[in-house]
Order: sequence, then structure tokens, then C-alpha cells
Amino acid sequence: ALDPQYAKALGVDIDNLVISQPDTGEQALEIAEALVRSGAIDVIVVDSVAALVPKAEIEGEMGDSHVGLQARLMSQALRKLTGSINKSKCIAIFINQLREKVGIMFGNPETTPGGRALKFYASVRMDIRKIDTIKQGEEMIGNRVRVKVVKNKVSPPFKQAEFDIMYNEGISREGNVVDVGVKENIVQKSGAWFSYGDIRLG
Repeated sequence: ALDPQYAKALGVDIDNLVISQPDTGEQALEIAEALVRSGAIDVIVVDSVAALVPKAEIEGEMGDSHVGLQARLMSQALRKLTGSINKSKCIAIFINQLREKVGIMFGNPETTPGGRALKFYASVRMDIRKIDTIKQGEEMIGNRVRVKVVKNKVSPPFKQAEFDIMYNEGISREGNVVDVGVKENIVQKSGAWFSYGDIRLG
């Protein structure tokens, strides 16, 4: 679901935003490819890969086995989509979700739906996750988020950053300034408090 007011607060140009809600995964990826080829779109966001359900699964019965269907769909679509993106000036952003692999005793139990194709074709992959909740008294007002670059074909990978996302506001610019201040020893941090010289910042 899209909240236009929140999107606008985050800097999204609502007047030039095109929203499509396809019925199947195939339809979604065909629309994405057509928009890339049109040259009329600068950025395409697919939200989310986990929700791209193949037509056969939608039309099938509950309990039917559909092993590998989504992975095959992504592999076929990305071969076409990558070629179109290379010829255009469009950026495609795929949002995905983390799943836990059942029965994994060693190694990372986390995986992402959609098979390996997206990991292979992606120029940049980022792991974004909440690491803390920001509170004002008892009220939750935002989240502390960590972003780690796990793949990067255009610059050095494995860098990471932390920042605050405030509810109904987006990324906190003030929080970023304070973080830089702490890093450069301009702002002092003591427990949950920050101070600049004799001034307590909160």
C-alpha cells in the first residue's frame, strides 16, 4: 500500500509517479520491461520480489506444489530486463524480503525468495534491517536502521551505514548530523545522551 502524503514527505514526486498493481508475477515483470523499453521512466521499483506470484500458482489449488516456479520466472524475466536496462538510462530497484531456511545448522540461515538470478544480475545489493527502536518516553517514534552493501559492481562493496528513520518523516537529517558529530568527536555521547560543549542535545 502507498501513502501519498508519506511518499511526498520522503521526496517522491507524486505528480510524476506511475503505480501499477498487476495480477500475476508475469504481468508485473512484463509491465516493468515495457516501461524500461519505453524510455519514459527513470526509476522502476518492484515491491516486492516475494510478492511476485506466478500465474500457475494463482490459478492452482491450495496445497499444489510449485517448487522453483518463481525462480524460473525471475530468471527468464531478468535476462530480458537486463538487456533493456543496459540500453536505457533507467534504474530498476527490486525490494525483497528475508526468509529463514528450515533445518540449517551451520552458516547463514537467511535467504531471499526468487532464486539466484536477481543476486547474479544485480549491480548493487543492499541488506537493510532495523537494529533498534527510537522512543520518546514510552512512545515509539522511529527506527535505527543499518544498511550494508553486500554486492557492488560500481564501487567497493561491504561498506555500511546507520541512520534513523522517523515515522511520518523519513530519514532524520538531524540524526545524521549528530552521528557525524560523534564520529568526528565534535559531539560527545554519554549513554543515551548527546552534548555539544556545555549544551545537552537530548
